[in-house]
Amino acid sequence: MQRLIIAITGASGAIYGVRALEALREAPEIETHLILSPSAKLTIAAELDMTADEVKAMADIVHPYKDIGASLSSGSFRTAGMLIAPCSIKTLSGIANSYNDNLIVRTADVCLKERRRVVLLLRETPLHRGHLDLALRATDNGAVIMPPVPAFYHRPESIDDIVNQTVGRAFDLFDIDVGTVSRWGGMGAD
Repeated sequence: MQRLIIAITGASGAIYGVRALEALREAPEIETHLILSPSAKLTIAAELDMTADEVKAMADIVHPYKDIGASLSSGSFRTAGMLIAPCSIKTLSGIANSYNDNLIVRTADVCLKERRRVVLLLRETPLHRGHLDLALRATDNGAVIMPPVPAFYHRPESIDDIVNQTVGRAFDLFDIDVGTVSRWGGMGAD
């Protein structure tokens, strides 16, 4: 069985992490490990018609945010990698600086040192020089910075269409296809 870690931080866009968990429930060959930051719980309450406990129920295994001794904090715990959706600037800063004071940052650091994929759906705009420097440092360490910028070539008709496309494209980076991506077929010839 393949394992994928999903972390949800307090940045706006909790729907991305929730949708990732929902999509992976349809993929029984993938075991999901969830970490919620304390701020994520507040964002979930503010943005979604659900509770943090309902989000936790979607994951196969939930790990406490402060438990830096959890199984995920060791390189010997094999995973396909980690998706942080959304990723706050605070979390980006921790990852860029290997400041492992919580399980989200520690787990990302472990995945990076083991050369596993870490995808950050960075949710901040506009970005100043400090944010860009942090993103570059995280990229230099092996992370993939993927701001959830919507695509429109697939002609989305709803916010769900936009969220599904973004989450599906993030899963592409792990070679996971949950069937939500509208693939570009080209413009055609005249």
